Amino acid sequence: MVGINWINDFEWAWGRLRVKKTGAVVPFSKAIRSEVLAWFDFFFAVSKAPREPGDRFSIAFAPDRPRPWYFIWPVLRLAGARFVNDPTSADVVMQFEDATRPHPVEAPVSARGLLMNFGCTDVSKTRVAEAFEEAFGYGLAVDPATHVGAAVEKSEENGAHDGRIVQCPMPPKPGRVYQRVVDNRLQGRPELVEDIRTPTVGGKPAIVFLKRRPISERFANANVEVVVANPEQVYSEAELASIERFAQILGLDWGGLDVLRDAQEGRLYIVDANKTDMGPPTALPLADKLYATRVMARAFRAFMTGAAQTDRGN
Repeated sequence: MVGINWINDFEWAWGRLRVKKTGAVVPFSKAIRSEVLAWFDFFFAVSKAPREPGDRFSIAFAPDRPRPWYFIWPVLRLAGARFVNDPTSADVVMQFEDATRPHPVEAPVSARGLLMNFGCTDVSKTRVAEAFEEAFGYGLAVDPATHVGAAVEKSEENGAHDGRIVQCPMPPKPGRVYQRVVDNRLQGRPELVEDIRTPTVGGKPAIVFLKRRPISERFANANVEVVVANPEQVYSEAELASIERFAQILGLDWGGLDVLRDAQEGRLYIVDANKTDMGPPTALPLADKLYATRVMARAFRAFMTGAAQTDRGN
């Protein structure tokens, strides 16, 4: 399923890797080397794992084909998908571009007519906050010029991990957004914060990764602990319905959501949405990574066939 020399996606300079597509720069530190090795363990394990039973299906992508480090790759590997270049002969066609606002792509005609993510044209922080407020009925965004107290300042762009807490009122900076500070400290362990990473298939949560890190690293992606759970263990029925509504508003058929639960209010806040999410999280044990990937593979096949409920068994 790889079929391409994806090593060419990177440039090496001065001890750092630069991703050509996004321009992201990754320092090649000891921690990064450990993450790369853990990813290769997962990659080879998925490559050897048996596919889900049932007929194989074909999928095409536009404008880009996902590389193996995107979560969609191992999920499709276990789901029994074949990558094809011709969208008119594919069972599924997915819009795929690692960009906050992807280049406009005309939705092709597929053999089955199953198109994914072509309606998701903007996952900027502003658009995510708008969709969240419409779906949940309460807001995340604040106006820094009038808000009094602490707020989170972060980039509009997806995956920047550059948030910081600022004091308002203050004049807004170009290219930055401002949101309320969500108290997502872990109950009983206030030194840690918890992000609820929620991959979705067909706009519905399929699995949950509880990502925990020190409160001093709340805006980084350096998790000290990751626990896998089923959505029903984490969300109420009403919350699941609101999450599905959010995905529908955003046009997100496949993707990952970053959700925070406020420890004081108990309410949820969706702070990020990514239609080209990577995963599972590196800190998750290998057995749990494979379990989560198989759950997602079953959810993908269920979405294709219109099944009402995903089988989350082992």
